[in-house]
Amino acid sequence: MNKLKYWLMLVLATFFWAGNYVFGKYVVTELSPIWITFSRWVLALFVLLPIAIVVEKPNWYHVKKAWKPLLLLGILGIIGYNLLLYSALGYTSPTNAALISAINPGLIVLFSVLLLKESLTRMQIIGLFISLFGALILLTRGDLLGIFEIRYNRGDLLMIGAVIVWTFYSIIGKRLSIPPITATAVSTLLAMVILAPFAFWEGFPFAKTSQISIYGIIYMFLFSSVCSFVFWNISVKKIGASQAGIFLNLIPVFTALISLALGETIRLEQMVGGILVFIGVYLTSGMLTNRMEHVKKKKELSKGA
Repeated sequence: MNKLKYWLMLVLATFFWAGNYVFGKYVVTELSPIWITFSRWVLALFVLLPIAIVVEKPNWYHVKKAWKPLLLLGILGIIGYNLLLYSALGYTSPTNAALISAINPGLIVLFSVLLLKESLTRMQIIGLFISLFGALILLTRGDLLGIFEIRYNRGDLLMIGAVIVWTFYSIIGKRLSIPPITATAVSTLLAMVILAPFAFWEGFPFAKTSQISIYGIIYMFLFSSVCSFVFWNISVKKIGASQAGIFLNLIPVFTALISLALGETIRLEQMVGGILVFIGVYLTSGMLTNRMEHVKKKKELSKGA
């Protein structure tokens, strides 16, 4: 069960990202997507860089040689994904944005198999389809035929773009040999250098920012930026992009739970879809297979004794 800590990291990462959807909906009414992205990640740098230096002690010569893929990670995962996400939240609900993100694992699995030559067991493939089926129930509100009738607004289309961007971010992150926290910190630094002129051009919007938006930025930088990205990058390098990607299906489930805690009602089809997503994650992560192998080995050892 040496993968357990990485599964836990992925669960926490997706839970923190779910909170990002909810807070983002509030903050985007007062701050632009550029300033939300810039402020949360500049703050995150003050935590990520010291952690990288102290914990990973990176070889800065190798980091310097990898500046091109690190720059690409910054453009995709830090700038591109966040700008698309917060722009989407200006037009659609957090729950809807999270539901659309449920197609992300399928894209990551597809491109991991095609580009990285990763392999999946039969049980993992079954888990993938169960999880996607659960996401489909969530997306269509229980009317599976309704998938052909859905009319996507501007926010939905922006969210689909964010999903595509995150897929390639995950694929590139898997191939990078730089330690994960260092990679996150350096790619963030490069991204902020690019984004800074655009943020300053817009002017400083914090004079009329409400307290809830300030709390939202603090949450985003500490949990959605630092914790989630570090947990995600560590796990992707250890268990692969395809297995890690399936955990993204937990985001709509956690988003629904957070919305419930804030007073929204949860429908029956959301409960059913959420349960299927959890089952799919359990199977695709390899937890069941590992458990069966552990039990089998234990029985063989007991017989040998």
